[in-house]
Amino acid sequence: MGDSITQGWDLQKFFPGKPYVNRGISGQTSTQMLLRFRQDVIDLKPKVVVILAGTNDIAENTGPMPPSQTEGDIVSMAQLARANGIRVVLCSVLPSVRFPWHPQVANVASKIVEVNRWLKSYAASHHYVYVDYYSAMKDAAGGLPPNLSRDGVHPLPAGFAIMSPLAQAGIDKALKSKD
Repeated sequence: MGDSITQGWDLQKFFPGKPYVNRGISGQTSTQMLLRFRQDVIDLKPKVVVILAGTNDIAENTGPMPPSQTEGDIVSMAQLARANGIRVVLCSVLPSVRFPWHPQVANVASKIVEVNRWLKSYAASHHYVYVDYYSAMKDAAGGLPPNLSRDGVHPLPAGFAIMSPLAQAGIDKALKSKD
């Protein structure tokens, strides 16, 4: 469940033979994901949902959005999943230092660190699996290096090659959990 980063993830290539369903829609914020969560996740009755949200919130795709709104949307998605017997995997926001489509957004890297800090803490306190793409992919400036992304936001196949085993480990861990 996610935005363009998820939408661009070729699940057939990176998870061959797995019955995974991609519910990424380009440009969406966590609020928009929450609005479609029932039809795109709950109604499909998956065992696990992998939620990758927050990039477009920080990018202000629908206008300025405080971290508290992103947090509330993610909490709501996680609670809805759990209430419907779906295990939850929460993912860090990928590193970035700027958004080409909204270059006026300032302090991108520090905002991402703030959201990721909250995500990790929230996941731990509610016994959700947390997948840390950020640490595995960031460069010295806190962005995505050119070998992993052409625009500094969206992963190239080399970026997805790093993300895929992390996602699979998160899914496997969620499937083994008692929650």
